[in-house]
Amino acid sequence: MNGMTRTELLALPTTVDLVTAARALSIGRTLAYQLARAGNFPVPVLRLGTRYRVVTSGLLAVLGVERGTDTATVNAPTLRPVPGL
Repeated sequence: MNGMTRTELLALPTTVDLVTAARALSIGRTLAYQLARAGNFPVPVLRLGTRYRVVTSGLLAVLGVERGTDTATVNAPTLRPVPGL
C-alpha cells in the first residue's frame, strides 16, 4: 500500500476514517482494523458506534508532519480597512 504525500496529508479534514489513516501510515486495511480492535493502532482511535475515526492532528504528529506558517497564511482572511475608522 502506498503512503500519502505531505500535500495530501495537509489537505486531510479534521478526522479521517481508519482506512485513510492506514493509507497515510502505509499499512493495509486488515492490519489497521486488527490494531484498532486490539487498542494498538499507532494513533488514538475514536470508536463511534461501529465506525472508527482518527484525529488528523494525531496522525500528523506521529508522521512528523508539521503545518508550516506558509499553509496558515494561505487560508487567512484578507483584512480590509473599514471606512470611517
